Amino acid sequence: MSRLYNVVTILGVRNMLDRNFAQNLRPLVSCSLSTQNFILRTNYGLGSGMNIKQIAKDTAKTLQSYLTYQALRTVLLQLDETNPPLAYWLHNFSADKVQNGEKFLESLFSEKPELALRIMTVREHIAEEVSEFLPEMVRSGIQQANMEHRKLHLERITQISLSTPGATDLEPEQQSNDDG
Repeated sequence: MSRLYNVVTILGVRNMLDRNFAQNLRPLVSCSLSTQNFILRTNYGLGSGMNIKQIAKDTAKTLQSYLTYQALRTVLLQLDETNPPLAYWLHNFSADKVQNGEKFLESLFSEKPELALRIMTVREHIAEEVSEFLPEMVRSGIQQANMEHRKLHLERITQISLSTPGATDLEPEQQSNDDG
């Protein structure tokens, strides 16, 4: 409990959590400080660390559904040019159904198997094309986004407010700039 309470204090959320709530939290939290990172690892009773295999499975499922969506968009664009009534039907059929790509394809197979096969072929082609670049793009994208978030956070917490004592020295200078 003390380790969890210390991490909560370090993260600056101590005021949001009281000791009773912190005691009832099940995840064991460990942290290590390094010169570059503050790493917070949560152990939900799955051995040491996170369940990386489950995270990978969930990520793959989400990516499959997204690639199904992109394949559907591609097929819809093709059908708009070659068979507008079929494009209209597919658009109406797919509305609010493509959240789970596999279930969408199953239901499409029962209605129009040729469209399901076409979408699967396009999806496979898209997957082959992006798979070469995706891991590095995800890593670098996350690193860049994290750096930007940290930078903005640092700027916010280090900003001097004009309403704070000692900031009155800036006010006459600012007023003279506003007048001119």
